[in-house]
Amino acid sequence: MSIIKDFLLQLTFMLIPIFIYYTFITERVKNDKNRKVIRTIMWGITIIACMSFPVVFGQNARLELRIIPLLFGTLYGGFLSGIFLSALIILYRLYFGIDIGFYNTVLVLLFSLPVILYFQKSFASSKKDLRVKIAVGLSFYYCFIGLTFFGILRDFSIDYLKVQIIHLIFAVVVTWFFAMLEETIREIHQLRLELHNSEKIRVISELTSVFAHEIRNPLQVTRGFLQLLNEPDLPDQKKEYIQISLEELDRANEIINDFLSFGKPSIYNNERIDVGYQLQRVVNIIQSYTLNHNVEIKTDILANCWIYANPQKLNQSLINILKNAIESMPNGGIVWITCTSTNDGYININIKDQGIGMTKKQIDMLGSPYYSLKESGTGLGMMVSFQIVRSFKGKIQVNSEKDIGTEFIILLPKIT
Repeated sequence: MSIIKDFLLQLTFMLIPIFIYYTFITERVKNDKNRKVIRTIMWGITIIACMSFPVVFGQNARLELRIIPLLFGTLYGGFLSGIFLSALIILYRLYFGIDIGFYNTVLVLLFSLPVILYFQKSFASSKKDLRVKIAVGLSFYYCFIGLTFFGILRDFSIDYLKVQIIHLIFAVVVTWFFAMLEETIREIHQLRLELHNSEKIRVISELTSVFAHEIRNPLQVTRGFLQLLNEPDLPDQKKEYIQISLEELDRANEIINDFLSFGKPSIYNNERIDVGYQLQRVVNIIQSYTLNHNVEIKTDILANCWIYANPQKLNQSLINILKNAIESMPNGGIVWITCTSTNDGYININIKDQGIGMTKKQIDMLGSPYYSLKESGTGLGMMVSFQIVRSFKGKIQVNSEKDIGTEFIILLPKIT
């Protein structure tokens, strides 16, 4: 009975950080980096709790589930979280004394942590089912390595082997349970955010058509009178003023179009399309724009990359992103465009430039309403691009370094 109580206590240690994170942290802490730091600290506390109150078999066998907070902290938190949690395990185990158990802990981490870190990137970009499989597989690997070194250091015996096999099975089952729980809660949380955003979009949608009608009418009237005033015998300076006025009116009209695109519900006439073909079309459309900016486009586009989407909306999104890439290189440069198929069910569109780059804070703000790095920009074009990709059940990842360049990774669900 005491063993069951100890196992239940270990499970409680796992539940507490998940509950706290999704109940309090996600709503109050907006910065992704700060959320990762807080969660890593919570997983660290869980590791200490698990190691402090292990499940005791007899006099020598001590089992605990430190693998789960280590695994989740690394897979969801990244490289630095994994290193921090591993160091914490070694230092806290050192507190109990240097013995065979300490050497076993160090050896298991040396052989397991590089493998967990290797799969971390694949885990971050995978779907729910594959994430769960990766977590369970890594948990099995960690426990199997522990069982192997345990036997080598202490000599294999039937009693110890039974205990280790029980630990392996229990750890794998618990990892599967908590991986499913974590992913399900993440889905529910994401759905809540989407519903919240859709309510905002609904309100915007109702207002945009009214605003557009009321604003466009005076714009069109003003444009018409300016064109009537633009007579051939006018002085050059006045002609220049009229031309500037017309250009600014056209720019205002473009902003209204972007605003309307954002405000419209994301319901498009989707169809089966080849992304490679659409990408090549976009490159041809924007070719003259690249020449004017002294920019060269290099492509490596795989054929037969099929997705379910609206081709016009996809092109609009790609053109917006490409234009930003081109405009980020005032002195010219190269834009690389690749299209590949991933092993986890996505088509990967990669757009990389040699532009001015962005800071982490600027990346986090990207796609927000009215946030733009351009002096005359509104941010609506990029916001529309993000909305279009999300409407196709895709996602956009942005990597950037200041003065080095920016990389847009667009992942869209693949179909056959």
